[in-house]
Amino acid sequence: MRRWGRRFGVWARSALAGKAILMVAMAAVLLAAGTSADAAAARKPAAKPASQRGPDVRSNAAYVMDTTNGTVVFERKSDQVGPIASITKLMTALVVLDAQLPLDETLEIANADRWKGKGAFSRLTVGTKLSRGDLMHLALMASENRAARALGRSYPGGEAAFVKAMNAKAKALGMTQSHFDDPSGLSTENVSSARDLAKLVIAASHNSTIREFSTSRSHTVKVGRSLLEFRNTNSLVSNPAWTINVQKTGFINEAGECLVMQTMIEERPVVIVLLNSFGKYTRVADAKRIRQWMESQRPSSLASTGIRRRR
Repeated sequence: MRRWGRRFGVWARSALAGKAILMVAMAAVLLAAGTSADAAAARKPAAKPASQRGPDVRSNAAYVMDTTNGTVVFERKSDQVGPIASITKLMTALVVLDAQLPLDETLEIANADRWKGKGAFSRLTVGTKLSRGDLMHLALMASENRAARALGRSYPGGEAAFVKAMNAKAKALGMTQSHFDDPSGLSTENVSSARDLAKLVIAASHNSTIREFSTSRSHTVKVGRSLLEFRNTNSLVSNPAWTINVQKTGFINEAGECLVMQTMIEERPVVIVLLNSFGKYTRVADAKRIRQWMESQRPSSLASTGIRRRR
């Protein structure tokens, strides 16, 4: 009996020792795991503050500039070149006004102003007679395609000379990534980048006629015996919370939804260029997100650094 007791005592002590060793090993494993987790957490970069992340813009390309000092506040794929649709019409207006053609001269919509490709919708039938000023107003405000094409066709030398003047104007503005092929923007050969279009917006903002026509909420013209009312394609011009100096929208399938404008944010003139947005409302929502983001930042931080995204 004594011998059995001694053997049991030895076995019990061995079991306790083994258990202690196992517990020590498990503690070592847990400690190592914790140390590895801590190291991994230390290596993981801290989340950037909102001021460094920039606005949650959904448009494919974007460019935001504070024109008081030329600071680029935010940009994404700003040098990517692609079709710009009816943003073209800002250049069309600049060329017409540079030529000092009389805005009260009556022009007639002709067969040549009809576009045979996609996106050729127009409320102006062939034979419609309107002043050059009314046609420019409709082109800028309501994005009327036949109005824009009539402006180009009636230019001295015709549309070919007009397109040449458009490209010469682009060169004069330093728009090195741009090319124009027609006055309406229906051609996919009308291409530019967000950075270049900011230069176009700034140039357009210096012209009082373009500012007035592009930001009108609506405009009514007399066509024959009927009155036709046209409305602005940019809903923000009717929003009392926004002060927009100049703007233009655009869309063709190849360009996506586009929006450019100069607006006041925190009492500063800001150029916003949004290209290739998906969905009808994304470009307007992006503009709102940019404004909210800028209003949430301190002006000094926006002036000192810009946010660039290349994705």
